[in-house]
Amino acid sequence: MKIAVMSDTHLREGKSLPKWVWEQIEGVDLIIHAGDVINAGLLTDLEQVAPLEAVQGNCDGWELAHLPQRKIVTCGEVKIGLTHGAVGSGRTTTERAIRNFEHDQVDLIIFGHSHEPYLEKHGPLLLFNPGSPTDKRRQASYSMGIIDIEGKEIIAQHIFSESR
Repeated sequence: MKIAVMSDTHLREGKSLPKWVWEQIEGVDLIIHAGDVINAGLLTDLEQVAPLEAVQGNCDGWELAHLPQRKIVTCGEVKIGLTHGAVGSGRTTTERAIRNFEHDQVDLIIFGHSHEPYLEKHGPLLLFNPGSPTDKRRQASYSMGIIDIEGKEIIAQHIFSESR
């Protein structure tokens, strides 16, 4: 299963994802958005490409209030914890993401909020933040992620672009 992962798109009405992102998501089996969508129309556009799982970010307004703060997505044999990472206990975004699922049996936690690409194992748990394809802040590049799942094997990678 091939999954496109993004977060912190912060797209206002009338704006769209960069061309390089649309090229990356072509042919994926699932799209995951880890919050701060801003414009609900983006979710509609993404659903035209592949099934979509999304959570609410701290900047998402009333039109995205129906999205949960956290959710667990099952992809074959892999359980994915999905959260934005802004809410919960912990000093850092990563700590909050981990604590959001400390009582759940998940194999992978996908989170956003910091706009900083992150990929690291914590024991058996894989943590992944795709960064942002539209708002890189202090990062050198814009980014998103691609995750391939086969059985219990998870291969996650960042896709970087210098252009927006």
